[in-house]
Amino acid sequence: MNRYSSLCDDFYVNMNLGTEMELPANRETVLHFFERVQKTYPTMRNFYCRERGDFVLEEDKDQGAYRWCTIEPRRVCSGQVNPESIEEAIQQHQLVLELAPYLLSVSPLDCEALDLLFGFDFTYRGNHNQLVAEALGVGPAWERIADISGVTMINYEPSLTIALDEECRQQFRLSVETRTNAYQVRTGDYPEEQLSVYATARQYGSLGAEKTFVETLERLTKVCHEMIDSHVIENVLHPLARTIALK
Repeated sequence: MNRYSSLCDDFYVNMNLGTEMELPANRETVLHFFERVQKTYPTMRNFYCRERGDFVLEEDKDQGAYRWCTIEPRRVCSGQVNPESIEEAIQQHQLVLELAPYLLSVSPLDCEALDLLFGFDFTYRGNHNQLVAEALGVGPAWERIADISGVTMINYEPSLTIALDEECRQQFRLSVETRTNAYQVRTGDYPEEQLSVYATARQYGSLGAEKTFVETLERLTKVCHEMIDSHVIENVLHPLARTIALK
């Protein structure tokens, strides 16, 4: 079990490499890429194409922990849900980034953005938006509106993005995604849904001539760990978990 598993109900680590130019979609190239991924991870044997043209290779989802990888028109993605260790998930992403330049003709010059996302899901039956407001609070400018007698919170998804360098090319974003809609609030019929917290480190734009995708991923991994360990756990994840436990 990885060190973040105990903080939420489901945890995952995703990598997205966006490109300026479209990725190759011919049969030989796509199959060769996924065959190479499958050679390292033989249990990734479910291959299919979505209606919009995305190609997917993934493990069985029955056990709640699985790997997946996709090739989209302008993005190659990799993810692992509930990994045994974070290092294991990062190794999968490194493999995809090592293969992409050679098998998908992705150049560091062609990089639109490279994202590393650490996701934390909390299962909760109720108004997610009200829960987030109670657990994390609202800013002083909004408190008087939120405290109006008889009102109900139907949309509250706090999000913050910061730049980590002067050029704003390296960024960190912390966001909350709720899944409660107005119909559920009106009827009081809440399904058991997952409330998500996303911690994302992003490198924008083409990489320098001396930089590789794998080196950039290592830097983004360090950013995510530092931000989560220093700020996100105590200020976001623990308050959400405590508030859910009290409901």
